[in-house]
Amino acid sequence: MRKGNLFVISGPSGAGKGTLVKRLLERIPDAWVSVSATTRAPRPGEIDGVHYFFLNETRFDELIASHGFLEWADVHGKRYGTLKRTVLEQIHAGKQVILEIDVQGAFQVRKLVPEAALVFIEPPSLEELRRRLEGRGTEDAEAVERRMKTAEAELACKDRYDKVLVNDDLDVATDELVAFVNERAER
Repeated sequence: MRKGNLFVISGPSGAGKGTLVKRLLERIPDAWVSVSATTRAPRPGEIDGVHYFFLNETRFDELIASHGFLEWADVHGKRYGTLKRTVLEQIHAGKQVILEIDVQGAFQVRKLVPEAALVFIEPPSLEELRRRLEGRGTEDAEAVERRMKTAEAELACKDRYDKVLVNDDLDVATDELVAFVNERAER
């Protein structure tokens, strides 16, 4: 059995984090993706404990007070967090635990788990990122601009990560991410 590790995957919206994590799971049998907790209501088709752990405000406050989160944030009036207990259980069970979270959350995790490996997924360029965001067709122009501003701030933090992957070729980026995780797991 390999040693359990914690990997934090961050990067701008549209950089391809979700796609890379999905491909990583197909290639690394002992990888496990953490499910976040949130105070927002479930969307149609979302299942508690699968897509998110849906918590009321009181329970979320209790977890904050008892240091039950590795990280948490308020995003547009709803709170999201990573449950410490479930992540640590999976690490102790020898899993390669993956957190797909924002830059702010990554640095919170780094404070509590200094040995966590932080991986930043970077788009090939801001122009390509804009093209990807607009190509989704899920957000209006104002939302795309907001995401672009956020992306610039996130990109300014990439040097604080252990590994930076430019996602300009999905197969190459997947190979690099898989190699990085396997190298850490086999130390």
